[in-house]
Amino acid sequence: MKRLIKCMIAWLAAASLGLAAGGTQAADVLLGPGDVVKATVYGSPDLAVETRVSERGTLTFPLLGEVQVGGLSTQQAEKKIGGLLEKGGYLKKAQVNLLITTLASQQVSVLGQVNKPGRYPVDGPRKVLDLLALAGGIGPEGGDMVTLVRNRNGQTTRETLDVVDMVRKGELNRDYEVAGGDIIFVERAPKAYITGEVQRPGPFRIERAMTVQQAVSAGGGLTIRGTQRGLQIARRDASGGQRTIEAKADDLVQIDDVIIVPESWF
Repeated sequence: MKRLIKCMIAWLAAASLGLAAGGTQAADVLLGPGDVVKATVYGSPDLAVETRVSERGTLTFPLLGEVQVGGLSTQQAEKKIGGLLEKGGYLKKAQVNLLITTLASQQVSVLGQVNKPGRYPVDGPRKVLDLLALAGGIGPEGGDMVTLVRNRNGQTTRETLDVVDMVRKGELNRDYEVAGGDIIFVERAPKAYITGEVQRPGPFRIERAMTVQQAVSAGGGLTIRGTQRGLQIARRDASGGQRTIEAKADDLVQIDDVIIVPESWF
């Protein structure tokens, strides 16, 4: 069921990304260092150029030299360049068009347990689910929790989003909007361990509200010598020390628990 929900997350995100892309205009993007733009001027093919925005936020334009465009939208930059061409007496009416061919300044890093980790451009309003879709969705080892690290006005904040719970409840308004420089990190799914008289001893993924009985099933069930009488859990306390407690079949499993299935004496 959880795998199905994660597939739905990827599908919903891809759908919303497609809709958003269809309505996003270049004017939504602010130019920044590393962006590559292709500039054309109507009726003046000799002024066409493809240029990169420098670390100072400038681009080099024919006749004008360096023009400060950092922090401007493409429409604002078009208007500024056109105005400079007219003011310099180069053209009476300058109709400038800028097309971003490489968006390097507005990128979000998607890391952790996703299928295609990397840096992805944000060319308009985007949310966490959109970026997860670009990264191929949550991988098989990924958990429900996604961490979003944002830097706004010099302050770094950290938000945690339970994407499975959000989609399961249809509360997509809980999704966060992202911007260039943000980091999305998908946590690894929490694990516990089972040992003793089970078919497949070793680590297993902890599902929501998972019980000891379900953990035994995740371990392939009991061997012919196994019994659920006398089940024990080796569990770490808040101080990091480990203690062993008696376990019941309906007890909830916690992260890093070691469930010990004893051998039957009869």
